[in-house]
Amino acid sequence: MGAPVEIKIVAKNGELSSAIQETMKQKVSKLPRFFVRTTGIKIVADLQHSTKPKVEVIVSAEETSDFYASDKGTNVIAALDRVIDKIERQLKKHKTKLTEHRGRDRTPIEPPQE
Repeated sequence: MGAPVEIKIVAKNGELSSAIQETMKQKVSKLPRFFVRTTGIKIVADLQHSTKPKVEVIVSAEETSDFYASDKGTNVIAALDRVIDKIERQLKKHKTKLTEHRGRDRTPIEPPQE
């Protein structure tokens, strides 16, 4: 694969234990397999509401806009799991769009049959 992807974790309105941070890193480290041009992943955990923490994930990739998703859950890991599902769908859709676009250029256009 390419160079290792930089993963940054930011906690707002509270602290995340190192164990939770490590779990978060492990979970998002699988995202580049869906889109190899991934250059960075940022996780923002907003702990203002302890019963419903909000987690945002921003995935940066070469030659495209950032991918973004957020969700709330009963805890940060539950919220992160839901956000990862959303980001995976975005990355797969983007990759499909790119590969289908390339395939279209190579297909010869036949004149209409009369």
